[in-house]
Amino acid sequence: MPAIALAGVFAASAPAAAFSLDDVTTRARSMADQPYVAPVSNLPPAFSKMQFADYIKIQPKLDAVEWKDQPTPYRLGFYHQGMHFSTPVKINEIVGRNVQEIRYSPSRFDFGDLKLDKAATNNLGYAGFRVLYPVNRPDKLDEVMSILGASYFRVIGKGQVYGLSARGLAIDTGLPVAEEFPAFREFWIERPTAPGKPLVFFALMDSQRATGAYRFELMPGTDATLKVQARVFMRGAVTKLGIAPLTSMFLFGPNQQRDANNFRPALHDSNGLSIHTGDGEWLWRPLNNPRHLAISTFQVNNPRGFGLMQRGREFSAYEDLKDRYDLRPSAWIEPQGDWGRGKVELVEIPTPDETNDNIVAFWTPDQLPPKGQPIRADYTMHWTMDERAMVDKNLAWVKQTLRSAGEIMQANLIRHLDGSLGFVIDFEGGALAKLPPNAPVRASFSVSDNAEVIENILQPNPVTKGYRVTLRIKVKDPKKVVEMREALVSGDKVLSETWSYQLPPDSMPGN
Repeated sequence: MPAIALAGVFAASAPAAAFSLDDVTTRARSMADQPYVAPVSNLPPAFSKMQFADYIKIQPKLDAVEWKDQPTPYRLGFYHQGMHFSTPVKINEIVGRNVQEIRYSPSRFDFGDLKLDKAATNNLGYAGFRVLYPVNRPDKLDEVMSILGASYFRVIGKGQVYGLSARGLAIDTGLPVAEEFPAFREFWIERPTAPGKPLVFFALMDSQRATGAYRFELMPGTDATLKVQARVFMRGAVTKLGIAPLTSMFLFGPNQQRDANNFRPALHDSNGLSIHTGDGEWLWRPLNNPRHLAISTFQVNNPRGFGLMQRGREFSAYEDLKDRYDLRPSAWIEPQGDWGRGKVELVEIPTPDETNDNIVAFWTPDQLPPKGQPIRADYTMHWTMDERAMVDKNLAWVKQTLRSAGEIMQANLIRHLDGSLGFVIDFEGGALAKLPPNAPVRASFSVSDNAEVIENILQPNPVTKGYRVTLRIKVKDPKKVVEMREALVSGDKVLSETWSYQLPPDSMPGN
């Protein structure tokens, strides 16, 4: 039976005798027809009871990395089992048309000052791997990709530090049932044959209700790109399936009151969801750290792109020398071909601190194929700090969203808080800088019926050569959500992306 095609294929098929995505797909299809068998932990107590501070002491030895003697700029380091990484992941190397397992050896690792019985490692294995590549300096290896835990992975480009994560698949995320976390069980990594080529590897995914075959093609650089081909088979019924899921953290920022005891103006890995819809509209949705679980759904058939972005790169926006939030990348998903009818979904989870990832975004199809017929999802991921390049250059974008208590100016010129909420939205770029002073620009605005608009003023911003919207609303019922949209237009021409903001329940000052 033919597959439901969400996308085309990136490259021509490999020679019949060479290892390819078809080999992994055959495995995934066969597994989907069999009952799920959960892997069993093989960890001795010294590793299963290990705390994070001790686990991170186990590091790969640079003189024992894979391909250290090969004529390629890539190197592979491995993660050791420990903590909740309780079952080994099989890692194979593809050389030409030969496939061979990369055998585990404790000699590849530096265990630091951990006091471990050497016999405790006898039957252990790898938990994942990392890709090393000289992206910043030709004489120094940098970690540019990490794959560890379930189907999670992270990628960085030149000058970036790790921030948000991606996953192979999300199942029932944000629902009042236990979320399922599919896991990569086996990898096949092609040994690169020449400099300047991408690193290609394959992965087999398994879980209670889904199996999957994946092909990845990593190209490090100023912006790292990762091409993904996914073939997913359903083993059982799911309520919600998330394709190309991204996971991030948002604690606070200028659009949400920060901790008065924290010197940082903002603390987040991402501050907004950007969407390029199938009908050509561009949306910008600033993130929240809500009081209660919040789920936002955007009907987006055949999406052209979406991603969790970190807009605002100035160090002064974060003031954090230790964690360098100003250097954490955005991740932009660019679907290849038509994905059909579906939605981009944003899940925002309350969190009291920055140690918890509380933001998830993914695309979910309206209809899943029958058992035995794969979902095909191909896409390119851009890990970038050039967020402006991800938006149509002809459109203005939302550079920042500021929120405060609403105020009025009294006759004595003293500002008075009147119980409303105030927002400042700065649009810049695109055609705005070239508009004549008397251009008929207006703000197209809408708000849900749980708020009254007190003020909505549009004025040129001579500092940014853009436009600033000053918005003031009065919430009718603080226990209910407020939805707002704002975009700049001139006549029938749209000049900007659409600012799409949600004010969650119980987010008024004092609540």
